[in-house]
Order: sequence, then structure tokens, then C-alpha cells
Amino acid sequence: ALSEVLAAEAASCLNRAMAALRDIWEEIGIPEEQRLERTDVVKQHIKSLLDMMVAEEESLKERLLKSIAMCRKELDTLCRELHLDPFESEEESTILQMEKNLRTRVEELQKQKQDRKQELKALQAQDRDLCDILCTALFSIDTGAVPSLEDLECYRCHVASLNALKVSREGEAVAEGPVRGPVVPDTVPRPQEQRREEFVSNKRQIILLMEELDHTPDTSFERDVVYENEEAFCLSKDNIVALQNLLQQLEARRALNEAVCVELRARIVTLWERLQIPEEEREASAVH
Repeated sequence: ALSEVLAAEAASCLNRAMAALRDIWEEIGIPEEQRLERTDVVKQHIKSLLDMMVAEEESLKERLLKSIAMCRKELDTLCRELHLDPFESEEESTILQMEKNLRTRVEELQKQKQDRKQELKALQAQDRDLCDILCTALFSIDTGAVPSLEDLECYRCHVASLNALKVSREGEAVAEGPVRGPVVPDTVPRPQEQRREEFVSNKRQIILLMEELDHTPDTSFERDVVYENEEAFCLSKDNIVALQNLLQQLEARRALNEAVCVELRARIVTLWERLQIPEEEREASAVH
């Protein structure tokens, strides 16, 4: 194996170095007793270095084994929460490969857990809005646990049925015709219309800020805001609050970046003065 060849080369290098040292000591005329002492010093140096390297690799092995134990424990918890079969790793794989596989699986299940909880939160927001309009009871689900795929599918069907009922009632109201009475101009926007206007305005600002900050939407909510059709976006109170929070976070990042730029420019000017940089070189860099 290549590792055995390298080990043999290392031993050969050590032997050549010791032979060179003996030749030097002999040319100098160092007595045999002192040669033995110096040889022992060399041996102790080499032993200390090798012991340190072995200890470092043993420490790495212990960290990997500890990480494997922690990942397995976390995987058991995640599988129970997500109603999945226990994860079985390949016993024949190396410690390094096993640790990587387990860590990757943990990250995947954590993402699944987060996605399910976010979808549950979005469905609950839609459910609350529709129940307020239709005067119906909220869908019964354990909000403290991670919903199963079946729970989410049932919840989606429930929300879809409420939306269908809402559309049906709106159609019936239109078919019945307007209520008789004095005509009052509808100058005050309805809450839903206000939310739609607020969403459109905030979405426009968010997209501009993301472009300015070179930020790619990295959460499901951010992707929904940026890419989803405006008519399809759920205008629940929670989503509007989350939208405002996202806008404030992006504005804060831009303000922080601007402050850092101002500080860096001031430091550059100070260094130019200290280094007596010519004006033409400053102008060539200032455009950036």
C-alpha cells in the first residue's frame, strides 16, 4: 500500500539523518559518551513529536466517535418526532464516512422538521382568517408536536374546503344582488385590500433591498414573498407581520453595511495621508 511505502521512506529519512549526524560528530571529534547523549536527545525529540502526532489523531478519532453518538441520539429523536422509521447506518463504513452520513441525515431531518412546522404555521394563519370570515371552528391539531405528513395533508384539505365554502358564499351574495338602501361610497379600504396594498408595497422594497445586498432568498417564506404570485400569497396577520420583520431586517443590514463602508473609507483616507499617497493614485482608487 502507498501508506506503507511512505512509512518506509520516513524510516529511511530518519536513518540517513542519524548517519549524517554521526559523521558530523566524528569529524568534529566529539567523544563517544557525548555522541550517545546527543543521540538520546535526538531520540527524545523524535519520540515527543511522534507522541504528539499520535495524540492529535487519537483526539480526532474521539471527536468523531462523540459526534457519531450525538448524531445517533439526535436522529432517534427526529425520527420519533417526524414519525419515520429509525435510521440505520452502514456498519461496514469507516468512522469518518459514518460520521459524515449521520451528520448529513441529521441536517436533512432538521430541515424536514422546520419545513413542516412552517407549513403548519402558514395553514393555521389561513385557517384563522377563514374561520373569522365563515364563523367556523378552528381545525383541531396538536400545535406542540411536529405534524406528520398525513396531518398536513388533512389540514390542507380542510383549508381548501374552507376556501371553497368562502367562494361559494361570495357567489351566493353576488347572485342575491345588492341590498336596498342608500348608496354609500366605498371610500374606506377593506382590511383585506389594505393588506394586499401593504404586501405589494413591502414586496417591492424587499426585492430592491435584496438586489442591493446581493441576497438570495434562502427560506421558504422569503421565496414565497419574492417568487410567488401576488394573488396566491396568504395575507394572514402572521404573514404580514413576518413581511414587515423581513423588511426591517434587510433595512438594518443595509444601514450596517453603509456604516461599515463609511468607517472603511475614513480609514483609507487616514492611511493615504500617513503614507503620503499621491492625489492621482487616490483618485484612481476612489471611484471604487
